[in-house]
Amino acid sequence: MDSEFLIPIIFFLAAGAVLIIYIYFRSKEKQMMIEKGMSYEQMLEFLKTKRDQFIMLQIGIVTFFFGLGLGLGLFIKDYSDSDAWVPLFIFTMTGAGFVIAQLLARKLEKN
Repeated sequence: MDSEFLIPIIFFLAAGAVLIIYIYFRSKEKQMMIEKGMSYEQMLEFLKTKRDQFIMLQIGIVTFFFGLGLGLGLFIKDYSDSDAWVPLFIFTMTGAGFVIAQLLARKLEKN
């Protein structure tokens, strides 16, 4: 039995579940703030300070390092007998990207 037709169905179900869970926990968070007696202005101020202003920079750095790791792994795989280079470089470079993105975001927050 061919099951490739299930892939888009499962994708949209998973995306819908993530969206519903996000909306649910967001409303639960606001409900808890109301129960604590926060005013509308205090809730807006709290939600503004909670946002990470460097999130797109961090995502860009991690994506860059992921691509760099993928490229290096495929390049070295062509010149060696082992296929283990691709996952090694993907994971190490992505990890390095996360570390660099976090350090850069902290440095920018201080300034």
